[in-house]
Amino acid sequence: MYRIGVDLGGTNIAVGIVSEDLKIVGRGSVKTRAPRPAEEIFDDIKIAVDLAMADAGITADEVISLGLGTPGTVNKNSGYIEFANNLEFKQVPAKQMLEERLHMKVFLDNDANCAALGEAIAGSGKGSKNFVAITLGTGVGSGIIIDGKIINGSNFAAGEMGHMVICVDGEQCNCGRRGCWECYASATALISQTKDAMKHNQDSVMWQLVNDNIDEVNGRTAFDAMRLNDEAGKAVVDKYIYYVASGIINIINALQPEFICVGGGVANEKETLLEPIRKHIMRERYSRYATKQTEIIAAELGNDAGIFGAALLDE
Repeated sequence: MYRIGVDLGGTNIAVGIVSEDLKIVGRGSVKTRAPRPAEEIFDDIKIAVDLAMADAGITADEVISLGLGTPGTVNKNSGYIEFANNLEFKQVPAKQMLEERLHMKVFLDNDANCAALGEAIAGSGKGSKNFVAITLGTGVGSGIIIDGKIINGSNFAAGEMGHMVICVDGEQCNCGRRGCWECYASATALISQTKDAMKHNQDSVMWQLVNDNIDEVNGRTAFDAMRLNDEAGKAVVDKYIYYVASGIINIINALQPEFICVGGGVANEKETLLEPIRKHIMRERYSRYATKQTEIIAAELGNDAGIFGAALLDE
């Protein structure tokens, strides 16, 4: 028997057929083309699911359940996507719409939560019960697993660690607050920090790396410059890593999970990013004298984390 995971993104609808031994045995994908009516998007989810089942060579009779990971706030009791700004969804009856189209048992949750569940069960945190996943991308995504269950909160909006404040009255966040972790630790923030350093250091090698076009700066620019012994690049990386570590230390102090896994584009730096983060944590965590400590690890599943997590959703 199989489970189906659907990762509904702003760009792509990605579907995977997951076997009992936690392998993806079939895939399907179509463009989301958001924003557009939810009915049209859910019609295309069915198309992607049909493609994945055909790829795996299975029928609906062999499917235990289908899970949907979606951006936004998901009410698991009602089966509604209450709000997803990048899809322009408001009060969409997602569970009902999928069950009508696919005639399968359907579960749904937030996409970051699904990615955390996927990593906890099938990826970097295999076997762990207390686990937090952080994604350093356009924003800072996060999902919290406690006692093997996703933490949703009373209103299904829990786990938004990117919007805890690490700098009072700091940078303006698009959530309405100032000083959110996301404003300092996202890939978007890293790019902004790199550009600011370049403007103040006209002789930095970072200019050569982008062919004197500041619009070509990306999340690797400062790291690449650091590897070339560029002082301005090193300063950007050091400060950025401390910002990332500051938020992770807050999570450790609050939750004390077994593992925190770090994913997203910036996390492709692997130990160049993680090892100095660990040093900051060792120095500043409240639990520094505890015999058991939270481990900081790299995410393993990449873009498949959401598919695995969605497929593994249950009651």
